[in-house]
Amino acid sequence: MIVTITGANDFARQQALRKLVANFIAEHGDMAVERLDGEEIAADRLRASVESLPFLSVRKLVVLREPSKQKAFVEKIGDILAAVAESTDLIIIEPKLDKRSAYYKTLQKQTDFRDFPELEGSNLINWATTYATEQGGTLQAADARFLVDRLGANQRLLQSEIDKLVHMSPKITRAVIELHTEPTPQSTVFELLDAAFSGNPARALALYREQRALKVEPLAIMAMLVWQMHIVTVVKAAGARTSDAIAKEAKMSPFVVKKSQQIAKKLTGPAIKTLVRDLLELDIRLKTTPIDADEALEHYLLKIAL
Repeated sequence: MIVTITGANDFARQQALRKLVANFIAEHGDMAVERLDGEEIAADRLRASVESLPFLSVRKLVVLREPSKQKAFVEKIGDILAAVAESTDLIIIEPKLDKRSAYYKTLQKQTDFRDFPELEGSNLINWATTYATEQGGTLQAADARFLVDRLGANQRLLQSEIDKLVHMSPKITRAVIELHTEPTPQSTVFELLDAAFSGNPARALALYREQRALKVEPLAIMAMLVWQMHIVTVVKAAGARTSDAIAKEAKMSPFVVKKSQQIAKKLTGPAIKTLVRDLLELDIRLKTTPIDADEALEHYLLKIAL
């Protein structure tokens, strides 16, 4: 067995690795497992490990974490895979791979290649509801969507929070989520801008001040506003194209694109151009002049909302 585990979904990668290792240990014991880090171990040592025979066991499992850190390993990957001992199971963990590289193509062709992208949209919502059920709780789809909007799409964070919420209350409702979780900065910027663009200045200011109470610095909020306005601009320019088509061409998350479409629908092209220009001017002022950052950002939000 030679398996490659890759992809941006750290949670899913870890789950897959744990399952493979646990299954091997159940049959052959943990003494037959060897773990090597490509950032610390030289290429010849990595290669020797996968080619050598097991000691005091019928089989051995070698787990190589990012062996691509060693150039010599990458250059000889075809020969290395061909030389893996019959009695050795090999797991190669590469969180980030260049799909254009010969290394990627070799792993994809010659190993059991398992790619774990980040879950998004309905897939993430379905996972959250299912995971809550597996932990002995209940989480309706609408409440799961609120949880994702509040905390972001990081699956590991969502797992931890769902574990906590099930312990607090097996029936996870929006009220339970609001009471026992703190919104993350990235998820709140959608709410912040949405409130402003919806003509709700009180809500926009409350969300801004909530972020500041969470110790999020003005420049960090500024960076998120710039990031969000960039996406809104791209979405608006894309016209009637679907969120999936926009996400694919612009190399963005479909989940983020769908959220931004809600904001883009409320704005005209000239309005977006003005907001981007004003945001650029504000960014320059914040970085070059001694102004009150909170006052300047709140003024920008009020200008949008009023």
